[in-house]
Amino acid sequence: MEIAFVISLLVIAIVLFATERISVDVITFMLLIALVTVPFGSEFKGILTPAEAFEGFSNEIIIILGSIFVISSALQETGVLDALGARLSRMAPNAGGKLTAVIMTATSSISAFMNNTTVTAMMLGPVLSVARRAKVNPSKLLLPMAYASILGGTCTLIGTSTNVAVSGYLKKAGLPEIGMFEIMPVGIVICLVGIVYMVFVGRHILPDRSAEDKNENFAIRHYLSEIVILPGSPLIKQYCFESDLSVLDFRVVKLIRGKIDLQPNARTIFAEGDVVLVEGIVANLMKVKKIEGIEIRAQMKLDAQDLESAQFRTAEILLTSQSDLVGRTLKEADLRQRRNLTALAIYRHGQQVLEQIGDLVLRVGDILLVQGPGSRIRNLQTTEGLVMLDEVRGTSYNPRKGLVAIVLFILSIVASSLGILPVSIAFLLAAVIMILAGCVNIEKAYEFIDWRLLVLIGGMTAFGTAMNKTGTADFLANLIVQTFSAWGPMAVLAGFFLLTILLTQPMSNAAAALVVLPVALHAAEQLNVNPRTFGIGVMLAASISLIAPFEPACILVYGPGRYRFADFVKTGAGLTLLLAVIVIFLIPVFWSL
Repeated sequence: MEIAFVISLLVIAIVLFATERISVDVITFMLLIALVTVPFGSEFKGILTPAEAFEGFSNEIIIILGSIFVISSALQETGVLDALGARLSRMAPNAGGKLTAVIMTATSSISAFMNNTTVTAMMLGPVLSVARRAKVNPSKLLLPMAYASILGGTCTLIGTSTNVAVSGYLKKAGLPEIGMFEIMPVGIVICLVGIVYMVFVGRHILPDRSAEDKNENFAIRHYLSEIVILPGSPLIKQYCFESDLSVLDFRVVKLIRGKIDLQPNARTIFAEGDVVLVEGIVANLMKVKKIEGIEIRAQMKLDAQDLESAQFRTAEILLTSQSDLVGRTLKEADLRQRRNLTALAIYRHGQQVLEQIGDLVLRVGDILLVQGPGSRIRNLQTTEGLVMLDEVRGTSYNPRKGLVAIVLFILSIVASSLGILPVSIAFLLAAVIMILAGCVNIEKAYEFIDWRLLVLIGGMTAFGTAMNKTGTADFLANLIVQTFSAWGPMAVLAGFFLLTILLTQPMSNAAAALVVLPVALHAAEQLNVNPRTFGIGVMLAASISLIAPFEPACILVYGPGRYRFADFVKTGAGLTLLLAVIVIFLIPVFWSL
């Protein structure tokens, strides 16, 4: 019954992770509560004690990841990352496969030492700028850049949270930790194969979708906005599908009349006071004032002079997983009061939105069209969790503090690699000195930490303990061994490799690795082969899964690249299969079975 219960929890967790209706950290806490409180056996106790459930949060993995987040924030705050992006923009060739190769090489090199989501967010603006200058549609460059950020994480221990989590679990299981550059030879092969594949195969599969109107500064994304029909408007008594709005190619999505929501049809007539939910491109949204008697419904009313004033700027901003706007509605975010900005419209790729935009809960990947004073727009460049998609650049490079951050980062890598200091202490020391040196203030440092990821890793480590304690890991290991053992240990390793890749589609890479890891280690012990080899195999499998766009790095480019789900499957499936075959055969070469 305990095994059935743990497997049921695992299935439920996978489904919840896939639907994304509940935050991953909340799901993790729910799993821990169930493992502690649901009684089993004669003693009528939970599977885990409270100490066992929260033991993962005291692991040094949490310190390592938290320190890396702080170091990344310092590199961003001092302008180092923006300087690298600007250098890429100047160095990149004009077009063709060379452009893809340069972008992927630069991105994977940086991602080897930083969180891939951070690297993707940092590279997004420069790559869009390069695409504009080279007259290449962003859809041809953004997905290769996201893939490079993911694959670059396979080169070092700190390249991705998955590596750190697996290394910590191996240490807990009594096995040697993973060295800082131990996986680099295989990681370099993975990156090279990924770059070659995308240059010669992948970029020809990618869609060639225009993301910009060549005559405008803003993308031709169809934004959702609200307009109000004022007294005396010529729209009053016009049929909604034959009105003056049709002249500007607006599509009427919904009509709000008083407290009633109306689904418009061919006979629906506009009335005074109606709030009309419309969908249209930015260029036409900016012309809405030319229709007398209507205006954009925003948190701050703007007149025609404001819309055209040089002091007011309009910008597109992309929400990343670190934005404090995610999970809030526009009303709750209160941009007018907090940032003196107006949210004019919202864009959400691949989904028809039927809610009033003020009540819409914001998600990672949403793009907001905001307007406000130029100084406020420029400040968005330094706002954590927001990526500017237009050409406004506000972050300036601070040479002195930037140099301090770079030197400290390099010293922490060297000290941990040579065994002078433990990995956790080396990066924690670097993070603390960066804060003391003023490279980043403490508030920004805390904002930059992805607390949900830390909760996920700490909680899923405890879930691995439950799998071991109840015999679930043994049960699943036996199942996979019985299925593949007739073909030898390599076939069993391939079976776990495939299982990990499949689980990373609905789950995060780190969560999938921590779920499969205890099972793989048990299977290795049953086969009398090196369990560490199986552990590294699971870790690498989690990092080369590029089929579904659920990885945060892929989510960030989903909207700006105007991608569809099928684009990721068509482009990533072949690359994932190719990498899987190569890595499975490389693992025994570097880590003996």
